[in-house]
Amino acid sequence: MIAAVRANILVLMTSSKPATHAPGDQRNPGYAFRPDWLEGLQVDAAFAASRAAEVATRASADGRHDTEALLQVVRLLDLTTLTDGDTDETVRRLCATAIQPVAPEILSALGTPPLTTAAVCVYDRFVPTARAALAGSGVRVAAVTGGFPFGHEAFGERLDDVRQAVEAGADEIDVVIDRNHALEGDWRALYDETRAFRDACGPARLKTILAAGDLGDLDVVARAGLVCCMGGADFIKTSTGREEVNATLPIGVAMIAALRCYADRAGHAVGLKPAGGIRTAKDALEWLQLMREELGDAWTTARYFRLGASSLLRDINRQFELGNVVTGAVPCLPHPHPGSP
Repeated sequence: MIAAVRANILVLMTSSKPATHAPGDQRNPGYAFRPDWLEGLQVDAAFAASRAAEVATRASADGRHDTEALLQVVRLLDLTTLTDGDTDETVRRLCATAIQPVAPEILSALGTPPLTTAAVCVYDRFVPTARAALAGSGVRVAAVTGGFPFGHEAFGERLDDVRQAVEAGADEIDVVIDRNHALEGDWRALYDETRAFRDACGPARLKTILAAGDLGDLDVVARAGLVCCMGGADFIKTSTGREEVNATLPIGVAMIAALRCYADRAGHAVGLKPAGGIRTAKDALEWLQLMREELGDAWTTARYFRLGASSLLRDINRQFELGNVVTGAVPCLPHPHPGSP
């Protein structure tokens, strides 16, 4: 929520009130660099931790999981394989799973029509393989590229990698930012980097990876996310999966603060992709609950919310097989915030 706007100071924490700008289908065009939007962007770490704990409690209050929420998580998945041992065959198997992520007999028992994951996420060299395997399925191909996971290569080379992945057929590009720009507060450099990546992507959707666990302070995480939004990112993504700290709910609170600020000030919606360490159905449902409470249901479609994971789907299917599910939505309860209207 926007807790206060006084003397050009913006303090962002959280609330249950959705962002004032509801997302539509228009792609984020980016915005002129506005350093003044960053000056007062603050996320209270203690409050973020408390908020995360409350959301986690509500997401699965009795230890069972809401059936429709789990199916929604499946639809939001960027099913991922990013290992040194990846081959064309492992990517083809991943794609087959993305096309049929839940066993037909389970869907039949639930009375649910066939569904797919949102995308598969692979190294850029496997884009042609994934593209062929997914033809006609509606599942998108996301490629990690541009010096993933550290971004140490020359910037020109990183841009070339992005262009080549798009030319090979990638629908989406996941690329890590130069962490030093954020750590040093060189926000103009981060803006220019993001803008260049966006231009290199052309029609492909751009997901900028903040590597938030390496940025430390939640204020820095939020500001990095906001700058990427200004630069034209379609999604901001938490992690590469290689950091010591990956996708945590307090980091999510900070990144959602950036999304809310950008939506309210620029009038454009940008998506969120948590990735790294999301391994269980409970983990995923906590993220879904956070998005519902902070931004509203309109932000919980694959257009604006993804979950990057490799092993999560196995646990979701296990919950279905064990019958550890219940029909009925988890309540989205209001969360009063000191100082909020």
